[in-house]
Amino acid sequence: MKNLLITGGAGFVGSNLALKFKQKYPDLGIYCLDNLKRRGSELNIPRLKNAGIAFIHGDIRSKEDLNLTGIDTVIECSAEPSVLAGVGGSPEYVLNTNLVGTLNCLEFARRSNAKFIFISTSRVYPYDLLNNAKIEEAATRFEFSDKQDLVGISKKGSSEELSLSGPRTLYGSTKLASELFITEYIATYGLTAVINRFGCIAGPWQMGKVDQGVMALWVSRHVYKKNLKYIGFGGAGKQVRDFIHIDDVFDVLDLQISQLKDSSSKINGEIFNIGGGYENSISLQELTKICQEITGNTVEITSDSVDRPADLKIYISDNTKVQKILNWKPKKTVRNIAEDTAKWIEDNKDLLVNILE
Repeated sequence: MKNLLITGGAGFVGSNLALKFKQKYPDLGIYCLDNLKRRGSELNIPRLKNAGIAFIHGDIRSKEDLNLTGIDTVIECSAEPSVLAGVGGSPEYVLNTNLVGTLNCLEFARRSNAKFIFISTSRVYPYDLLNNAKIEEAATRFEFSDKQDLVGISKKGSSEELSLSGPRTLYGSTKLASELFITEYIATYGLTAVINRFGCIAGPWQMGKVDQGVMALWVSRHVYKKNLKYIGFGGAGKQVRDFIHIDDVFDVLDLQISQLKDSSSKINGEIFNIGGGYENSISLQELTKICQEITGNTVEITSDSVDRPADLKIYISDNTKVQKILNWKPKKTVRNIAEDTAKWIEDNKDLLVNILE
């Protein structure tokens, strides 16, 4: 790898990956392309430039903006990431960004003969299927039962064998459609690529919002002493997600790129579920307790029992496949993630006060 293009490169995932790659590989040429739509992404531009990383103000929806030469690796992590995108309004932006934009990136990779790492999502799995799995209610959280009728669900979470039949949100559908096109590019053009269905990625520099980035949202509300709300499933805050630190995301992508030499690589075309796993799964109720311990603050939390569209009681990434093939597992705990996020916010409290919700 000599020259790396990261789309969505000023976002939370893209900028952190760029800085990590530059730190480990100082001679690597890194180019970060971003349209700066997400508020707070502009704060990453000085961080990138100070590290010797080139920033390009562009948009993957415009194929003319993808006019670089010499790129041999693409990490496609640009996205409209909200699961509520298009709900109650036009789907145009999420469709054009997450599908048409990815197609433009695929064409760029094909013309450049570049390796392609795709940041997909656990949201490709149907929400009704997950919510209708056998779920037990414990004192502070929901749990997947050990006894399941569904293939691909266990106590450890959701594996790659889980059915894809059913609605999954417009966001999830655009990501799944992109996955299908990547598979076709591998078969038709000999593209070298890997697809990663990540759970909740979190850590410093995530501009958390109500509809995306719940860890940063929860921690920031405790730091700034602002109110929160448990929404849906009885309003008790028992919904569960697994969280993976952005540093662990870098580690697994670095491993993949090192093994993805060409189209004959054993991981070419593979799809991986990747997240914090069961050990790093936590409910909102449990996350509240950790945030109270870390910040020393207690905030008012109200309840709304009405479910949000397409919300999930529980999602946990079953990392069995990626652990077996790449000998990888996350190093940082969910508490580490909350602590690192809290420290970042405290260190940049005035800068972030009007950006974090």
